[in-house]
Amino acid sequence: MKIEGCVLHAFYLGRLSHILATMTDILVASFYHFTRFEDPAAMRAPLLAQLAAHDLKGTVLLAPEGFNGTLAGSRESVDSALEILRALPNSTALEHKESHAESMPFYRLKVRLKKEIVTMKVPGVDPSANVGTYVSPTDWNDFIADPETIVIDARNDFEVEIGTFEGAINPKTTSFSDLPQWLEDHRAEMENKKVAMFCTGGIRCEKATSYLKERGIEDVFHLKGGILQYLENIPETESRWRGECFVFDGRVSVKHDLEIGDYELCHACRSPVSAEGRTSANFVAGVSCDRCIDQRSDEQRTRYAARQVQIKLAEEQGKVHVGATYKAVKNPDGFDE
Repeated sequence: MKIEGCVLHAFYLGRLSHILATMTDILVASFYHFTRFEDPAAMRAPLLAQLAAHDLKGTVLLAPEGFNGTLAGSRESVDSALEILRALPNSTALEHKESHAESMPFYRLKVRLKKEIVTMKVPGVDPSANVGTYVSPTDWNDFIADPETIVIDARNDFEVEIGTFEGAINPKTTSFSDLPQWLEDHRAEMENKKVAMFCTGGIRCEKATSYLKERGIEDVFHLKGGILQYLENIPETESRWRGECFVFDGRVSVKHDLEIGDYELCHACRSPVSAEGRTSANFVAGVSCDRCIDQRSDEQRTRYAARQVQIKLAEEQGKVHVGATYKAVKNPDGFDE
């Protein structure tokens, strides 16, 4: 499987994390905010300069509909960044989610301009004006247990494969821009029903519920703070979540209490690989996995293997080889959730 789309993040190999041992207990802040910006291009350089002054890494996306991103650094650095972001026009209400990483999950700091902070490709959808009703994580279990509620996972198929809520529908999309057509195709099933949607951090559901309300589906709800807020707040013993949650950064996946998950990234095809998948004969670190074993040529795998040898040598010498940083995971939706 290829995860296609806009490049967002560069990754460090997990096995090189000891090289970054001086950067333990790094705070990771994820956020998004829908508001109208008249000239996001004019905002980009000043925002980048302000954030760069605080020793941060990560990505912020700017678009006419608002901003979205994930930043990592010390507590002081992240607090300064949030203060800067809340000073943007009409952004004082910005909320964020926090987690921790043992090593820096991003390679550099970027502020990028986008047409949308989450790519739906449907003109006129405006979550700042019309959006579904929030359901808190503490109320979510009872809400989705109602047989009259249709529960829809708004994420892409490869994310759902790693983990989802019990009984949730998988639209089997490869990108978020595919979801509107799926919703149109299944509109009749949603009439006179409650529709509950969820996604990683909430941003996709903001747009998806806004889309449905614009088209006359009124009883639309979404999980406040997304899966990440749920995993942080709800004890595993009470949880209806099954599996892990994919995240678009160097952690790859997280579990309850936002502990780093068991998945690693295949650096040949950028797919998440489970602990079980790493026992497969097709899995060779840095070279191949079950998903890409038939998608890469022998010549490519030979090149990947040579790169892996150089990375290993650099690791043994306490150095970071250029091959230790890979092309970013390609996010098909153009957002950073």
